[in-house]
Amino acid sequence: MTTIAIYSNKGGVGKTAAAVNLAYLAAQSGALTLLCDLDAQGSSTFYFRVRPGIKRKARGLTKKSKQLGDSIKSTDFDSLDLLPADFSHRNLDVAYAEKKNPTARLTKTLEPLRGEYDHILLDCPPTINLLAENVFAAADVIVVPLIPTTLSLMAHRQLLDFLAANGYKNSRVYAFFSMVDGRKKMHRELIAQARGDYEHVLDAAIPYLSHVEQMGVYRAPVGVFAASSPAAAAYEQLWQELHAAIAP
Repeated sequence: MTTIAIYSNKGGVGKTAAAVNLAYLAAQSGALTLLCDLDAQGSSTFYFRVRPGIKRKARGLTKKSKQLGDSIKSTDFDSLDLLPADFSHRNLDVAYAEKKNPTARLTKTLEPLRGEYDHILLDCPPTINLLAENVFAAADVIVVPLIPTTLSLMAHRQLLDFLAANGYKNSRVYAFFSMVDGRKKMHRELIAQARGDYEHVLDAAIPYLSHVEQMGVYRAPVGVFAASSPAAAAYEQLWQELHAAIAP
């Protein structure tokens, strides 16, 4: 089983759209897939038409508990389940800080689920805090969406520096570009710069198209309502590249 974190320390970069589409494509390939919505805003939960909230008896994500599985919901798609967001997730870093081994809490909480799925994907909030460190510890692979701007590349450098300084392996980090307008010279130049400066920048680039924004209207992955669109093809390429990178 592989745990894949879709993470960015910068907001507004297409992180949740990537998490939803990658989870959908993983399930479409036949892999038993769980998407965990760790962001209290619950965008992934909204896209999959699932009611937010973790059952009280499951004790949320703060304790190791086999009953966490009671909160997992099926989606409209075969082989794809969702652990919905809960507003209490906004305080996960505070809850973890009060525990022993505070950076290992998420790993222990997810452990009972590992044998149930081929892939667990984590849709993460855009912060570097104790919850993020739990994500870094739990994830086998960290997938980082970048947008072709100077500030996005600067944030990525900050993330890589933080990981290296705190003993996390940068070799587990894969980046890709989203919100790309290939007509813009600046976009092309910044993408080329990033591919020269950083390892593991995937070839797939998600175009800046309305089909991605329409996920909120259709409440579904792009491949469901616009299967022949360039955006759907880009997410498919992203999944294929990522799957090849994590295959044993």
